Amino acid sequence: MRVAIITASTEVYREKEEDRSGELLKSYLQEESDCEVVFMKALPNDREVIGTVLQRMADGALADLVLTTGGAGCNPEDYTPEATMDVCDRLVPGISEGMRAYTMTKTKRAMLNRGVAGIRKQTLIVNLPGKAKAALSCLKYLLPELEHACAVIGSEGE
Repeated sequence: MRVAIITASTEVYREKEEDRSGELLKSYLQEESDCEVVFMKALPNDREVIGTVLQRMADGALADLVLTTGGAGCNPEDYTPEATMDVCDRLVPGISEGMRAYTMTKTKRAMLNRGVAGIRKQTLIVNLPGKAKAALSCLKYLLPELEHACAVIGSEGE
């Protein structure tokens, strides 16, 4: 499975902060799964920019799964869920509901995550939390189901 990782953080994009979440997700995928990380980039917290990159990844069939980290909280500058909804053909609410239910067992703050998941063409897009530990925990929890979903989505055109 080909995976793209997008970190939505203006500070990381400007190289004022380290991309801890993106790097942790990449390391886990490379070391603990059969996934191939084909793209990794930090983007500014900008709805249009994030949406454009998500759209290009899906329309160009560059990745089976796009994972975003960051930009899904309650900060006025957080637009990752909106950018995701702008470009998706169909939402998959069970993924984000499951992720929040799982993380609510660890912290009540999980209820503040506004992340969504959806499908554009044959690409699954999932918004993970921005904090490195939370993003990795959610990925570990979701990955088997995401792999299955991508297999089903990929067979839709056949």
